[in-house]
Amino acid sequence: MFLSGLMFGSVIIFLLCHKQHVLDTQLSVEASAGISLGIGLMCGLVTMLVRSVGLFMTGLLLGLLLALAGLLITHQFYTPTSLWVPLGALLGTGMLFAVLTLQWQKMFTMLSTAVFGAAIMTVCADYFVEMLALASYVYDCLRLSLGPVLCWYSWVILGIWPALSLVGVLIQWKLTDDSFSHTEVVVNRRQKRVQLMRIREKDAKKRQQAELPTKFARQTDGNRHFP
Repeated sequence: MFLSGLMFGSVIIFLLCHKQHVLDTQLSVEASAGISLGIGLMCGLVTMLVRSVGLFMTGLLLGLLLALAGLLITHQFYTPTSLWVPLGALLGTGMLFAVLTLQWQKMFTMLSTAVFGAAIMTVCADYFVEMLALASYVYDCLRLSLGPVLCWYSWVILGIWPALSLVGVLIQWKLTDDSFSHTEVVVNRRQKRVQLMRIREKDAKKRQQAELPTKFARQTDGNRHFP
């Protein structure tokens, strides 16, 4: 969840700072990267500490990635004429999977982490092999602009994404305990706090009970010396 919030916040803020003018000045790449990293860390901490926000962001990221894959496939046969089509597809699918993740936490969390991890590996392979040629093609598809045709290298790299996603889902499904739940983690933490409070209360009562005889003995001794 931390990584989802970090990557999502960093990428969005970096694109906004790098492409748009901030305070009538064009920020450098280093300044944009620093600002995006700081805000990304804040988003990552929020998604990690607040369970519902983390699950919502995890599902939103899954929906965005699946919508992006669908738009990439659709672009081979049909190119929309309005930017609202890819934008609506991204937002609609993201919100749908965000709500589904809040309802079925374990299944969609495993699916989202597998797809997101596979997407990162695909981008890394694209960078080392073709210097982000595939990423540039995806960006052109979102802008509805005609870019260069992909060669078979790019399609092979793109095939890494579903393959690694399937492997990630299978590994998590086999290794994750069936009795694990994100809700139970929060409940267990609350139970531990309640148990600690009860133990402290018992210790305080025992101390009070142990101090009562000594106080009573002191009072009786004082009454004997001063009749």
